[in-house]
Amino acid sequence: MSEISLTVNGKRVSGTAEDRTLLVHFLRENLGLTGTHVGCDTSQCGACVIHVDGKAVKSCTMLAVQASGSSVVTIEGLADGADLHPMQAAFKEHHGLQCGFCTPGMIMTATDMVNRHPEGLDEATVRAELEGNICRCTGYHNIVKAILAASETMSSKGKARQAA
Repeated sequence: MSEISLTVNGKRVSGTAEDRTLLVHFLRENLGLTGTHVGCDTSQCGACVIHVDGKAVKSCTMLAVQASGSSVVTIEGLADGADLHPMQAAFKEHHGLQCGFCTPGMIMTATDMVNRHPEGLDEATVRAELEGNICRCTGYHNIVKAILAASETMSSKGKARQAA
């Protein structure tokens, strides 16, 4: 067993886990953060994507002990209080979810994508960068629409247009 201490959604947390415990299982079972889903345990589906130190990570590919000392944001911590994050709001507005199983991972991947492309995104980039996330309901058209809408809101281009 190892002691794990990290910041999750802005709060310092600690716990113990076996050295082989995946971060996704530590979040769900030790911390009760069940918004991060376990889809395949082989990094193929993207349902478990979270942010570790500001970057999207498939939490089924990282051991909890590897995350010790890191800052982690899960889908539960993405929103600012009662207000949805712009990406969450765009998924809601543009019907970017069906069964919802892939949605947390899609939103976390998409948020990272927008953060890495502050000038904005185009459809080809969104579709290419979603390659590691699977939607079993095949809702990709609306997912892409939602990401593009959120990108417009979140990007430097969208912020400049709003300020004008």
